[in-house]
Amino acid sequence: MKGHYFEHFAVGQFYRTGSRALTEAEIVAFARQYDPQIIHTDPKGAAQSQYGGIIASGLQTLAVTFLVFFDADIFGQAFEVGVGADELRWSKPVRPGDSLTAEVEVIEARPSRSMPHCGVVKTRIRTINQHGETVMTMVSVDLVKRDPTAEKKSSP
Repeated sequence: MKGHYFEHFAVGQFYRTGSRALTEAEIVAFARQYDPQIIHTDPKGAAQSQYGGIIASGLQTLAVTFLVFFDADIFGQAFEVGVGADELRWSKPVRPGDSLTAEVEVIEARPSRSMPHCGVVKTRIRTINQHGETVMTMVSVDLVKRDPTAEKKSSP
C-alpha cells in the first residue's frame, strides 16, 4: 500500500512535498472558471492593481497545495476524507512562474471517536514558493484509516 496508516503518525513528524510551478495560462484559466477577478484574469487590468500583474487565486494556491500534498503520498491509500481546514491564511501573492512546495508538520494524531476504523491527523501546512517565502498556511484535519493488521500484530 502507498502512504501510511494512522498508526504511523506522531506529533512532530515533518514532511516536505515536491513542487508544482504555475504558468500564467493556468492561473488565468482557473480564475476564469472559479474566481474571475481582474487581478487573476486580465493582465492589463492586473498591471494597474496594487500587485502590478497577474496573481493566482488563493483558491488555486490551496488546490495546488492539496495536489503536492497528495502527490507526496503521505496518506496515500489510507486517506479516508478531509474534514476541515482551519486557520487558512494567504500571506504573499503567487505569481506566474512561482513553484509551490508544502511543508507539513503533524500537530495531532488521535483515534477517531465516531469512526473507529480511522484516526484523526491534524497537520500544519506551510506552502512556500521557490524563494522559501511563505505564501499560504493552514491546519488540515483529516481522517486516515487505521492499519487493519495492527491489532493482529499486537496479539500473542
